[in-house]
Amino acid sequence: MFEGSSVLITGGTGSFGRQFAKTLLAEHNPERCIVFSRDELKQYQMRQEAGLGDDRRLRYFIGDVRDKQRVIRAFRGVDYVVHAAALKQVPACEYNPFEAIRTNIIGAQNVIDAAIDRGVRRVVALSTDKACNPVNLYGATKLCADKLFAAGNSYAGASDTRFSVVRYGNVVGSRGSVIPYFLKRRRVGRLPVTHEEMTRFFIPLKQGVRFVINSFYRMGGGEIFVPKIPSMKIVDLARALAPDCEIDIVGIRPGEKLHEVMISRADARHTLDLGEFFVITPEFSRWTDEGKWTGQSGIEVDDGFCYRSDENDRWLSCEELRANLATTTDLPTGSR
Repeated sequence: MFEGSSVLITGGTGSFGRQFAKTLLAEHNPERCIVFSRDELKQYQMRQEAGLGDDRRLRYFIGDVRDKQRVIRAFRGVDYVVHAAALKQVPACEYNPFEAIRTNIIGAQNVIDAAIDRGVRRVVALSTDKACNPVNLYGATKLCADKLFAAGNSYAGASDTRFSVVRYGNVVGSRGSVIPYFLKRRRVGRLPVTHEEMTRFFIPLKQGVRFVINSFYRMGGGEIFVPKIPSMKIVDLARALAPDCEIDIVGIRPGEKLHEVMISRADARHTLDLGEFFVITPEFSRWTDEGKWTGQSGIEVDDGFCYRSDENDRWLSCEELRANLATTTDLPTGSR
C-alpha cells in the first residue's frame, strides 16, 4: 500500500510521529514521508536523530492544523495521512478550553476538508481512551473529533477519500505520559500517585505504530479500531519504575477518571471482536453499500459489554514494563 506513495503525519515531531516515520521508512518504502508540525526546534532535533535525519525521503513542513490554507497546501499530492496533532494535556486543556477546541476540533475539520479537496486516499486519526464517556475537556474534544472523522466519509461521497479512527490508551515510551514524570521524580525519592486503585490502559509505542499502519489496510471508512492491550495500576507502575521511592497518595485531580474506558456499553451494540482488536462499526455507512464489516468473521460482543481498564483480562507486569522501556530511546531507565 505505502510503497512509492506520499504519507503525511500531522504532529509528526511527537513520540508517535517520529516512531511512525522510522517504521514507515524502514519497512514500507514510501516515496515521501512528510512531517507536518508547528515547532521548528523539534523538526531540527528530528533532523539530527539517527535513522531519520539522513533519509532523503523525509520532508518537513512547518504548519498548524488550525490554519486550513496551510493544511490544504501541505496535502498536495499526499496519498495517506495520519492525524496525530492534538493538545492532549488535561490540565492545560481545562485552563485553555478554546485553544483545545481550535486544535482538536476545528483542526480535525480542517484535516477532513483538506483531505477531501486534495484527493487523499486514506486518513487515520488517533484518538484516546479519554474520548469514551469523557469527563474532561480534552476527552470531549477528542470525542467530537471522532464523530467528525466518521461523518467525513459522508462528505467525501463517491470520492476515494476515507476516514477511520484508532483509539488506544497511554503509550509506554511517549514523552507525554506519566512515565517520564515518575522517572524524573525518582531523584526526589517520593512519587505522587492520585489514587491507590487507579488503573490505565498501556500500549508500547512500537505496537501502537504498527496497529495504526495495519488499520490502513483494514479500514473501510468510519470505524474506530481498538487494540486489546494490558492494564496496569498506577501505584504498581510507580513501584516498577522506582521501587526504592516512597509513594504519596495525593487525591484524584479535576477531570481525572479512576478507570479508563475504551468501549462503552452504548457502543457495544455495534462492536465486533476480531481477536486481537475490536472494531466499533459506524452507525451510519451511507458511503458504502452495506459497510465493510458486514459478514466479517468478527464476533458481536455481548449486549452491555464495556472495555474498562479495571475489568481487563490482560495486565502489564513490572517485568514487561521494564522490557518495553529498555527499547525506548526517549526515556532513561537507569538508577537515580
